[in-house]
Amino acid sequence: MSKLIKPLEYKALLNMRQTEQGIKLIKDFFQQNLSTELRLHRVTAPLFVLKGLGINDDLNGVERPVTFPIKDLDDAKAEVVHSLAKWKRLTLAEYEIEPGYGIYTDMNAIRADEELDNIHSLYVDQWDWEAVITRKDRTIDYLKDVVKRIYCAIRRTEYLVCETYPQIKPFLPKDIHFIHSEELLQMYPDMTAKEREDAICKKYGAVFLIGIGGDLSNGEPHDGRAPDYDDWSTEGDNGLKGLNGDILIWYPILGRSLELSSMGIRVDKESLLRQLEITGKQERAELYFHHQLLEGKLPLTIGGGIGQSRLCQMLLQKAHIGEIQASIWPDEMRRECKKIGMPLI
Repeated sequence: MSKLIKPLEYKALLNMRQTEQGIKLIKDFFQQNLSTELRLHRVTAPLFVLKGLGINDDLNGVERPVTFPIKDLDDAKAEVVHSLAKWKRLTLAEYEIEPGYGIYTDMNAIRADEELDNIHSLYVDQWDWEAVITRKDRTIDYLKDVVKRIYCAIRRTEYLVCETYPQIKPFLPKDIHFIHSEELLQMYPDMTAKEREDAICKKYGAVFLIGIGGDLSNGEPHDGRAPDYDDWSTEGDNGLKGLNGDILIWYPILGRSLELSSMGIRVDKESLLRQLEITGKQERAELYFHHQLLEGKLPLTIGGGIGQSRLCQMLLQKAHIGEIQASIWPDEMRRECKKIGMPLI
């Protein structure tokens, strides 16, 4: 309960029925815009994958996937996905998607180790997307261009929401600011990583923070990343390492930064081997996904995830993600939220 933010004089701008209508409006409109901007077509995705193939997303490497035995496969273990970062790349190869095009899907996951608060839930829903690129596209400039396209889709969706519900006022800035995590560390050397994110987002309103996963000059990464999907160890055009990052915005309702998307150019053979060595995970090279990549059977890609409930929470200006999605919350949190005017679904 100590992590629950209680905005003073908070009042939901939409009732529960309007909120449900607003969620549908946002999801329908945004995914169509995302598809158009990045030339993606929708595919069906799994809720779980077989354990031991290296397909599941390892996130920071400490989260435990929800597992269960499959009776008809001699009790072989399945894992509920954390995200579809690797599965999408296998699918692009299977569908033989051409460079410049890609796929997106509705990803639903359970993250049992999540610390529950205003923006974190056991249930994760996001648009997972992935597109095929060429070798010459593996640059910071290309990454920035894709980020700008996604941010434009977010702002168009904000405009639609505010036109539909005039009581909701727009707050996103016109442009998104780009900064590397090392540059951010130099700006605020005495702050924690989260404090640095809050400071830069409050200053610019919307930020893409580049280079997450590799160690910075203080010997620590800005945040954790698995070694086998985002490329966080390749030196970019600016001489700093990292071809990935997070889309962050300043969220005035909670007075803090809010991550809307984690994304990046994915590892190629060289960066995969390098990152497995850096993290001491060389044994993963023998897993199915990694073997396919090292054998040159998977395309070069860029991809990421965009939180559905998180985006709806932000655009409908809700104080708690539980006002957007149905999940499990501590009884004390439910009581406290109801008392201050943010009843959880």
